[in-house]
Formats: sequence, structure tokens, C-alpha cells
Amino acid sequence: MTGASAGVGRAVAREFGRRGHSVGLVARGKDGLAAAQSELETAGADALAVPTDVADAEQVEAAAERIETKLGPIDVWVNDAMATVFAPVQRVTAEEFRRATEVTYLGTVHGTMAALRRMRPRNRGTIVQVGSALAYRSLPLQAAYCGAKHAIKGFTESLRCELLHERSHVRVTMVHLPALNTPQFTLGRTKMPRQPQPVPPIFEPEVAADAVVWAAEARRREVFVGGSTVLAVVGGKLVPGLGDLYLARTGYDAQQTDEPVDEDRPDNLFAPVPGDHGAHGIFDRRAHDRSLQLWMTKHRGWIGLAAAGALAAWLVRD
Repeated sequence: MTGASAGVGRAVAREFGRRGHSVGLVARGKDGLAAAQSELETAGADALAVPTDVADAEQVEAAAERIETKLGPIDVWVNDAMATVFAPVQRVTAEEFRRATEVTYLGTVHGTMAALRRMRPRNRGTIVQVGSALAYRSLPLQAAYCGAKHAIKGFTESLRCELLHERSHVRVTMVHLPALNTPQFTLGRTKMPRQPQPVPPIFEPEVAADAVVWAAEARRREVFVGGSTVLAVVGGKLVPGLGDLYLARTGYDAQQTDEPVDEDRPDNLFAPVPGDHGAHGIFDRRAHDRSLQLWMTKHRGWIGLAAAGALAAWLVRD
């Protein structure tokens, strides 16, 4: 589990541990990693924290080797680590773009390659890419993050074709998430005047964790979480120009609260912020702890059967 020290990665690690899995924890933040390992071990799960910068391919490979030595063969690899900058393109430096891309996109590539080196010879295993609605519909002020998520989607689709060509039993899936209440919005670098926030509707990270763990077991090409994600994907395909105009008018205010940003606040773009930041951000009062759309996705077979039965009954009655 990359990005395991906080946010979605922390929530996913807890969910895997709750279900009795051994969990390898990979992230830069040593404090958050230590806390995550302690949580899992207290709950009775085996866990190993390996401080790693996923932007460094050699560190990722070394982490995978250490995890397999301690916990056994890797069955599921989840790529979640990310970094971002909240700012208009003209205010983001080339160095900041590079770093956000190295962590979010290349970190996913490095994790996938490390997983494949172990899964391909065994001809089994699952790689879960944590995607986003923003892999389909970009927002203003998040060009670095949106670009990386689009790149992950393209990389994953290419890899999927190669695995099918090889008739490999290694499976790769993407889970596209909605706006989430994670520490991303207090830890990410920002050049905006007000506190960054996720665009409502906002969901708790446990909703994402449920989807990721389920996707690791289900045979789905992609999993979309939240009605807002589905709307972003469909709207981006049907009326992309209208989406551009709408976000140009609303996207700046929608991504900021009324609270001013502390100019001296630390951020995690180039180095982790010390401390344990947990899974949740500061928007618990506004966040939903479940998604009806995700429930319907997970049970679509039964829903389809029920719909077919209802239609058949109506036709017979008619």
C-alpha cells in the first residue's frame, strides 16, 4: 500500500488489516507509517512499515523486496501515493510540476513495475491504481494533479492490453474516487489566498477504502465511486465544452473555503510534514460516510436481475 501514512492510503491499509490481510506500508512520512503499523498490529494484523519515496524507483524496488521477505508474496499492490500544488498554471514552477508528477504518476509506474516483477513469474496478483474523477474531468488550479491522474489512466490502459496479449493472469484495475475528506487539503502546497477544500459532495476516506479493497477482489476493469464521479465522466464525454465554461466560472471558489491560508504553513511536496496526520481531513461535518452509487456498483448483478424480474412480471401482467 503506497501512500499508507495518511488519507486514502491509511484508510485502505486499515481496511485490509481489518479483513485479516498482512499489509506492507509504504510512504515517506515516518511518523504516520509508525502509527499505521501500530494500528494494524493492535487490531491483530501483520504489518511492516517501510519509509519510501515512491519517486525513486530503486527505493520502491527495495521496499517490495523487504516486504516480500518479511510478509510473503505480494498478492495485491495498491498505488495511492500523491503530491500536488493548488495554483494556476502560471504560478507553478517547473520544479513543482516535476515533483508532483514524479510522486503521483511516476510513483504509480514504479510501484506497478515492482509489483509486476514479482507477479508475472507467478502469473497471479492484482494491481489497483487509485484514480480519480479528475482523470476524466480536470479542474482549474490542479493542473499538476489532473495531468498525473490522466497519465496514470493512459499508462494503465496500455499495460492492461499488454497483459491481455500475454494471456497473463495478473490483473490491473482502476478505482476512480470523488472528492474526499483527507489531509491532502491541509498538507498540499497551495498558492491560493484561501484554504483549499474538496469540491462537494465530499466523502469520508473509508468510502474509498471500501471501494479499493472490493476492487482488489472483484473482476472489474474500472470502479467509479460516487454519483459525482459518474457525472464528471459522462459529462466530460457528452458536453466537455460546457464543463469547461462551468468550471471556469465556479471552480476557483468551489475549491476554497472562506478561511485565509497561513502563509507559513508547511507542505509535503518535497518532504513529509512531521507528525501523524491520520486518514481524515478537516471536513468531517460535511462528509458522507457512504455512497449509494458504490453500493449499486457492488450489487449491480442483483439489481439487474431484480429489474429484469420486475419487467418480466409487468409484461406478463400486461
